[in-house]
Amino acid sequence: MAGGRRRGGHGRRGGPRQHPGTPGAASSPAPLSLAAAPAQPNAGAAPTTGRSKKAPEEPAARAPDVDSLGFQAMDRNVPGLSHVILQKLNMKSYEDYKSAMDGRKSGSDFGIRTYFDMFQKMEDTFKFCVECKKLPDALPDPKSLRRCKRCQNVYYCGVACQRANWPLHKKFCKKLKLVALDRLVEWLIFTGDIPFPTDTWTKPARDVKGWEDWFSMQEQLEEKLGAIVAGRYMTLLWANAGKPRPEDAELRESIRRLVTDFHSRPLTIGLGLRLFSIDPLTRPLTVHVVGASHVETLNTRLTDYDELTRMFPGHQGVEMVMVGVDVVDGPIMRPPLTTLAPRGKVYLSSYKGLYHDFWESHVETKLAAPPDLVVGFHPGFHACPDLLAGWLPTLLLLRDYRLPVLFTVYSEQELKASLQILVELEMHIVGYASNPFASLRPEQVYSSPNKPPVYCSSHYIALLGAEAVPGAEELEDDDGWQGGEPSAAAVAGGIAPGLG
Repeated sequence: MAGGRRRGGHGRRGGPRQHPGTPGAASSPAPLSLAAAPAQPNAGAAPTTGRSKKAPEEPAARAPDVDSLGFQAMDRNVPGLSHVILQKLNMKSYEDYKSAMDGRKSGSDFGIRTYFDMFQKMEDTFKFCVECKKLPDALPDPKSLRRCKRCQNVYYCGVACQRANWPLHKKFCKKLKLVALDRLVEWLIFTGDIPFPTDTWTKPARDVKGWEDWFSMQEQLEEKLGAIVAGRYMTLLWANAGKPRPEDAELRESIRRLVTDFHSRPLTIGLGLRLFSIDPLTRPLTVHVVGASHVETLNTRLTDYDELTRMFPGHQGVEMVMVGVDVVDGPIMRPPLTTLAPRGKVYLSSYKGLYHDFWESHVETKLAAPPDLVVGFHPGFHACPDLLAGWLPTLLLLRDYRLPVLFTVYSEQELKASLQILVELEMHIVGYASNPFASLRPEQVYSSPNKPPVYCSSHYIALLGAEAVPGAEELEDDDGWQGGEPSAAAVAGGIAPGLG
């Protein structure tokens, strides 16, 4: 499966999105990787602690619509779209979908036999009229849908709908072209072409302010990009994608965006370590990724977080433990270490279950090390009461054990909603800001694409306990973070200027 681990939160935003796999040496390609299952309350509960805090009485946002198959925010926007996705992937039920997410379905189960089948099945799930929301089966001629020639992304059932939609679509057409391009080129992550081999950082981590600095440290960058553009799998892609091949310059920029998308998580974790003055050069460290799901674990390789080693050359060892009920079986499905992480290595392990169960069965019994840092990528607890209820015990655990925490969100809107909840939970918000290592890959809302794109981990929130304590560790002050715990009134009134 290709790139399934890349996306965070698409099921929460607008239903699942499919990514292609790669054919094996024999005949049939691997199945489409379903890059985003519907969000589940996978954070878990914390053990009872001595301090009781009042939870927010009012949700920060309305619950997303959920259809009978479990796909969120689908039927309201495009009636029946989740059924189309299952049909195109040769699935009969939502349970089949979950089986695919857990790696229990083979490529032949999806009816995929060729590269062309693979890319067409992915594209078919985007075929609905973006103006009237009709699916092909609802039209007199199912083949009458026509794609926007400019963006190669959205579809219309006729000239009337296209003209009616153009005043809105023209605002987003250029960005949606990038979305459609990246969606295809992402296949090269699974083939191994992306990311290209990276080099040990030639600057201290504190001097690398963002992606421009990071790319400047990559030797022979243009040669690496050129090799991917001219590679076998890039040629196969455009021979079977059913779209014209873009110019090489566009493909190079797409690769660059996808490289930032791939490395955004490890570099964001490295940023969190630095913000909390946690030095991997002085001692072995343990990082818990709480609420981990298929987004972080599908197709994840044991080397996917090795950029931390290049960021901190000579470190004493870092263990990354993925904890969540939707962790996918794979190479990283191995128990946490009972000893220190190997020096100079990033060791990935996982636990499939609720975080409070993991804490009680492993951390408290010393079968796993307590975390030096806890990270949650797009936890989504702001989205609806059910998700908040699932996350609430974990938020209280993190607060009452005074664990350094870094959460990421998609946008300033989600940042504001999340801050409101954290303030009401009386958590100590030590900083929040735009993330210098946010993915540069634009993301569209799946079933309603004519909206501003979002970017994975675009902002972060740093938390430490329930309240400021004299002498507590402070964040570094040179990263543009907005320090201090915001008041409820300040959050309600809007995010303070100066983020990022």
